[in-house]
Amino acid sequence: MRYGVLDWAPTYLEEVKHFSMSQTGWAYFAYEFAGIPGILMTGWLSDKVFNGRRAPINIIFMLLVGLAVFVYWQNPPGNPGIDIACLIVIGFLIYGPVVLIGVQALDMAPKKAAGTATGLTGLFGYLGGAMFANIAMGMIVDNFGWGGGFMVLIGSCVMAALLVCLTLKEEQDEKAELYNHDITQDSDNK
Repeated sequence: MRYGVLDWAPTYLEEVKHFSMSQTGWAYFAYEFAGIPGILMTGWLSDKVFNGRRAPINIIFMLLVGLAVFVYWQNPPGNPGIDIACLIVIGFLIYGPVVLIGVQALDMAPKKAAGTATGLTGLFGYLGGAMFANIAMGMIVDNFGWGGGFMVLIGSCVMAALLVCLTLKEEQDEKAELYNHDITQDSDNK
């Protein structure tokens, strides 16, 4: 999802939305810059609201990204403010899950496999994301138009949310085990 927007937004803005090169540059900058507070927000929410659980906020943010991508796609040319606002929202929402999926892998993996867990999430994120966004997205857009490309992006958001759902129970059980371990240690220390 991240690479799909990152790699194809400039082309889409120029070809379909009729943005100038300067407008495209500013919209692209806004998308990237919005990721900074998005990362901080997802980390804070996962720690403070979801008690260290990463899956719930990842699911929420991915579904909201899908919604923002849909609005961006359906917004007719001639409304640059809405396009830029959508890119800001997408940037804000997408970078948090990109970062938290690595943190979630660290949380769920045994300590001696922490490097491997993080490495694998990065490997699949970059290889799959970069290759799919660069090669497959171009082929999809060439063969099925921008509508086909946007359906793949939205489908990717839904698929990511569903796959993260598979970790909900294990993550919850692990957090409960840690909580119970901490309570036991506190009572032993008294």
